[in-house]
This record gives sequence, C-alpha cells and structure tokens, in this order.
Amino acid sequence: MAKNREEFNDKYKWNTKDIYKSDELCLKDIKYLEKKIKEYRKFKDHILDSSDNLLKLLELDTNIGIKLEQVFIYAHINNDADTLNQSYQELFGQAKNLYSKYLEESAYIVPELLKSDEKIVLNYIKENKSLKEYSRVLKNIYRTKKHVLSSEVEASLGAFAKLMDAPDEIMSSMSDSDFRFDNIVVDGKSVELTESNYSVFIRSNDREVRKQAFESLYKTYSSFKTTIATILRNEVEKSVANAKIRKYKNTLEASLFHDEIKPQVYHNLINSVHNNLETLYKYWRLKKKLLNIKDLHLYDTYAELETKDNGKKYTFEEARDLVLEIVKPLGDNYVKDLTTSFTNGWIDSCNNKGKRGGAYCTACYSTHPYVLLSFEGNLNDVSTLAHELGHAMHYYYAIKNQSYVDYGYSIFVAEVASQVNEILLSRYLMDHTNDKNEKLKIIDDLLQKYKASIFRQTMFAEFELYIHEYAEAGGILTSDVMNNKYYELNKLYFGKDVIVDDEIKYEWERIPHFYMNYYVYQYATGFAAAINIANKIYEGDEKAQKDYLAFLKLGCTKNPIDSLKLAGVDMESEEVMNYAIKFMEKLIKEYDKLQGSEKY
Repeated sequence: MAKNREEFNDKYKWNTKDIYKSDELCLKDIKYLEKKIKEYRKFKDHILDSSDNLLKLLELDTNIGIKLEQVFIYAHINNDADTLNQSYQELFGQAKNLYSKYLEESAYIVPELLKSDEKIVLNYIKENKSLKEYSRVLKNIYRTKKHVLSSEVEASLGAFAKLMDAPDEIMSSMSDSDFRFDNIVVDGKSVELTESNYSVFIRSNDREVRKQAFESLYKTYSSFKTTIATILRNEVEKSVANAKIRKYKNTLEASLFHDEIKPQVYHNLINSVHNNLETLYKYWRLKKKLLNIKDLHLYDTYAELETKDNGKKYTFEEARDLVLEIVKPLGDNYVKDLTTSFTNGWIDSCNNKGKRGGAYCTACYSTHPYVLLSFEGNLNDVSTLAHELGHAMHYYYAIKNQSYVDYGYSIFVAEVASQVNEILLSRYLMDHTNDKNEKLKIIDDLLQKYKASIFRQTMFAEFELYIHEYAEAGGILTSDVMNNKYYELNKLYFGKDVIVDDEIKYEWERIPHFYMNYYVYQYATGFAAAINIANKIYEGDEKAQKDYLAFLKLGCTKNPIDSLKLAGVDMESEEVMNYAIKFMEKLIKEYDKLQGSEKY
C-alpha cells in the first residue's frame, strides 16, 4: 500500500524551496505578474519606433518569462508530487490562467514585427549592442515571414484554434471512455481487457492470453473503422490545408520548418531502415527460435523471452552510485555536476500516494532542473533515473552557458542525452556482470528499444507520410485505403518469418501520435544519434566525449542538425542509422551466442 508523502524522508524529495521559500511568495509573484503583463500594451504599434523601444519590449518579455516560468514550474511540480493536495491543484490552476493571460497580452508581437522590413531590425541590432542577445530570436521570427498570413487572417485562424484540435480530442475521448473490449480468460478467470492492461497481456508468457488480447482489441477497433477513418482524414486534411495557405510545398515541409529540419532527414530515415530490414528479420527469427514457436504470429512478437533478471533490487543510494559510475566516461566535471542533482534536491523519487505516474524532467532557468520518478528498486527504475538525469544535465549545461532566450533545446534533440545515459548504463552492466541471465535481460531490453524506437516508429513515420501524400494528391482517405497501406507496411517490417495477422490492419486507429503531425520520426533519429554518441564515448573516444559535452551546452543557439553535427552525428547522412543498426546486429549475435552456451 502506498505511503503518504509526509512519511518519506526529505532526502528523497525535490527541494521546491529553491524556487520559492513558501507558497505565499509564489502567490505574491502571481499578483505581480498579473499587473506586469499589462505593460505589453504600451508597446503595441510602437515596437519598432526605435532600437531602444524594441530592446525594452524584449527585456520585458524576458523578465516576465523568467518569473512566469518560476511560478508555473513551482505550481506544476508541487501538484504532480501530490495530486491529492487541494491547495496545489488550485495554485496550478492559477498558474495556467496566468500563462493564458500572458499569451493573450503578448500575441501581437510577432505579427507586428512581421509587418515591417527585417532590415530595420538588423540595423537596430547593429546600432544597439544590447540587442545582440536577441538576434537569433529575431532572425528566426523573420525566417517564418513568408509563411505568416495577414494579422486579420491569423486572428481568424487563432479563433478557430480549439476547433482545430477537435480530431485529436474526439479520438482521445473515444479511446479513453467509449471503447469496450471483449473479456479474456487469464488463469481460468474472465478478465476485462482495457487499453491500459493490453500491454501487459500482449507480453504474457501464455500464448493463448496474447492471442485473446490481440483479437479482442482489434475486434472492437474494426467496428469503428469508418468513424475513426473520418476523424483521422479530417486531421490530415487540416494539415494539408494549413500547408497550402501558409505556402509550404507540402505538409512534411510545414511540419519540419520550425526546427530547420530538411525533408531529406525524414526520407533518409525511411530509406536507411528499408536497407537494413534484414537485421530486424534476424531479430524475428531469433525470437521465433527462442520462443520455440513454429508459426510466429504478430501477437507473439511482444512475448517476454525467458530473460528475466535475477530479481536484484537496488536501494536509491545504490542506484545513485551506479548512475554516477556509468557516466565516468563523460569526465570528472560531468560526474561532479551530476552529483549535485542528488545533493541539492533536484530529484523526487518517493512512490507516495497521490503522486503523478510516470517520470519526467523539467527545468527552471532561475534555479535548476527537477526530476520526477517513483523509485521501487528494480533495474528499470535505475534506467529511468539515468534517463531523466540525462535530460537534467542537458538542461543544466544549457542554463549554465546560455541566456534565458537561448537555453531551451529543440524536440528533435530532446531525447539524445537521456538515451546516451541509458546506453552507457546498458553497456556498463553488460561488461560488469557474470550472471548470464542478467546479461541476457540487458541485451533483450536493448533489442526491444531498437524494435520500438527505430523500426516501429519508422513504420509509423512511413504510414504518416503516405496518408498525407495521398491526401495532398487529392485522394480520399477511407478506412480501406488506410487499412491496406498499414497492412502492407506490417508485411514489409515483419518479413516472411512472421505471420502478419489480418487484425493488425486496424492498429493505426489506436496510435495517438498520428494526430501530432510528423512527430514520431524523432524517436528513431534520437535513438540512432544516441547509439552513435554513447558507443564512441564508452569506447574511450576523447574527441567524441569533448564534442558531446559541447553539444549539451548549446541550448538552441544552433539548429538541431548543426547541434548534432557538433556532437559528431550528421543526421543528413544515412550512416548514422546504418551504424546504429549494425550495433543491433552485434547484440543479436551476442544474445544468440549466450542462449546457445552456458559458457561465454
């Protein structure tokens, strides 16, 4: 039974007093900001009257942004630590309302700037040295100019913003509340199947349970195929319309433009994965052999192999020591800085009643990063700790080396540092255990990440590209069109050694990322980049280590592609993915070797 939060020692809780010493001080800043954000009004229609006016507005925006971030993070993390605390629910609500007011009051800035010639701003930057701090932000605003519409049209589109989210909201409501699946029989008992427990049953060692779960889930989805096809078609057509009116070549360019990613990166991912599918097929053949199944069905591919760990449990202190050990290849300064996260209240590891589930890292520029997880002592928890602390150190070095306007990094690179830490942990554990089962478990976990992060996400990315291109060409996205393409892709990605069951053609209906407009490919690129970086560092490449640390300090001062190039990874080349998949092949061979012999 979960304990109440107050029963945990404070050393396992994050120190929110680094942001505010008390709730009262946070409330005081909320009142201050409610008045302060009204100062935006005096700059409306006067932003570019002079370089001094422009600077004053940007400094106002920065100062408000820093303090608003403090308020929001303080309320957010206190609420997540104990969602049963009514006062923090209220405080978080106030913070969200304040943020909405901020967006409303500052909404005119970008449209007003874009009405003017960029040369005026560039001359102001030359004239006023203090504006140089904002040069990247200003230049990036003007980079979007050809895709921004008149202020009247933008205002009209803004008024419809909530309606634009309708497809995603409708689909979420259906999947969260309306779907009912046939019960399945587990250990002789009838059990309700839900989206939440499906992931447990599809991994069951009982093949009949896996089969029942698979068939029950997709039986329900098949009965909604026309409705869900209509919902997704509207989402895609919305993206197509947006790309057209904003003068992008297509939806892919429209989606990648913000982060300065060339469509070539997206296409390279799909091409390089296609060229390396034989490695994935080897994985399926290995799984087929180890499961001792003559006909490997899709519902078998998720089955847990007999590689469970030895039940080893870690105290939080042991997990801390292990994480600090595995990052030693990153250098003494990195270890010293990471130690601060454990001693200065960055981490909340309590598994208390009312705590938000999952794990994450967030950051407050005026203080430091904060990491949330519920630590129970298994190896997955150690891996999660390493993962989130990768995010934390990325934030930490960006905060230490960049201004507030430049410290936030792109989503495209967001998972690189976290995955680097996870890979360093896996490689360290593989090399420092004499327990065959433990080594098998570690390798299997890595192979599962490859399957999920690279191959599955690339298949999703390929499907997403197809349905957008189909709509752009004037095609109507019916359920048959999407079912057939999705089934065809499954046949391609699973190969001849897996029986691709007919039910899988409905799986696209339950993937929420298809409402996020070309998001999933970044899971694959991020993991591949991390494999390249982590392996070189682990193997003692001093230049790779130096380059990686430089990358962590960049924030958003370079675009994501150039940032990763500094870390020694060129995402515009297929070599990154080729290298990552070659390492997967090594893992498959090692796994097979271990399973075939008691000695290794």
